[in-house]
Amino acid sequence: MLIAAFLAVALGVFALMEGVAWWSHRYVMHGWGWVWHRSHHQPRTGLFEANDLYAVVGSIAGISLFSLGWWSGSWLIYAVATGVTLYGLAYAVFHDGLVHQRWPFRWVPRRGYLRRLIQAHRLHHAVMSRGGAVSFGFLLAPDPAALHVELKRLRAERRRPVRQD
Repeated sequence: MLIAAFLAVALGVFALMEGVAWWSHRYVMHGWGWVWHRSHHQPRTGLFEANDLYAVVGSIAGISLFSLGWWSGSWLIYAVATGVTLYGLAYAVFHDGLVHQRWPFRWVPRRGYLRRLIQAHRLHHAVMSRGGAVSFGFLLAPDPAALHVELKRLRAERRRPVRQD
């Protein structure tokens, strides 16, 4: 029974992390945290970029949760730490590895969900500035056609003159 509860909590936290990631990407990384995230919207010149500091912060959070779970003896905190860490691993594999090709091999899916994930994130990167971007999730990919329409709308809004009454 405890194993089932542990897995349910870990998987639930993993699922909730997409919402946390969306919110932090939209309001932190494209907000006051743009100082680090800007590097991710520019061509990479080395192995690392300032944006990678967000992975360090996430790792510290995961390690801290595991430590707290260990010292408190709480399986619940350990399960939360597991869900957070699994999300971080999925982020590294799919976002950094597959989407941004930061692995030593290159593979680009021709169809299916993984192709849609890449297209959605590329539409996010069509904007090189802090505002006007679309698709802030990392593992859930909205329809690229709908994102393209939204991107066009946002660009048209930015070009429209502001009325001064």
